[in-house]
Amino acid sequence: MNELRAASLYVIMLIGCHADEPSNHFIQVTNPSKPMTQSESEWRKLLTVEQYHILREAGTERPHGPAYASFKKEGKGAYHCAGCDALLFHSDQKFDSGCGWPSFYDPAKAENVRIRKDDSMGVVRMEVICARCEGHLGHVFEGEGFKTPTDKRFCINRGGLKFVPILQEESKGVTP
Repeated sequence: MNELRAASLYVIMLIGCHADEPSNHFIQVTNPSKPMTQSESEWRKLLTVEQYHILREAGTERPHGPAYASFKKEGKGAYHCAGCDALLFHSDQKFDSGCGWPSFYDPAKAENVRIRKDDSMGVVRMEVICARCEGHLGHVFEGEGFKTPTDKRFCINRGGLKFVPILQEESKGVTP
């Protein structure tokens, strides 16, 4: 019975969130608001297998995995799209929601994040995508009672993110 409960909880968590490993291959963004289009073969060259699975195929990784452990240890800085480098979230907006995937209560730049209806798993959710490259980032949930300024949980795939420590952000002219 406990195994059945654990399996059920895992399925519920998969429906709620996503994440994965970062890459060292990034495109420098000059205008994040300008849409970016690449062919699937170009995306495969730019992204790791894990990043491609998350950003282009709406994939996920297991909860509380190595990418999430990395996320929990990251200090001050910003999270950019691993596909196009658009600024998405700041470390000041991250919080531990207990779901096993990175959680933020608000995006750093709202114009770089789009929300759209997702009913792909038979459950209606709100998908979070990068506004520039249309990469799948995760899902957003409201009204769960978290003690955050927005009562929102952006449950984001770590593999869809590139972490830039605060000193690197400042040298780019971006204030976290």
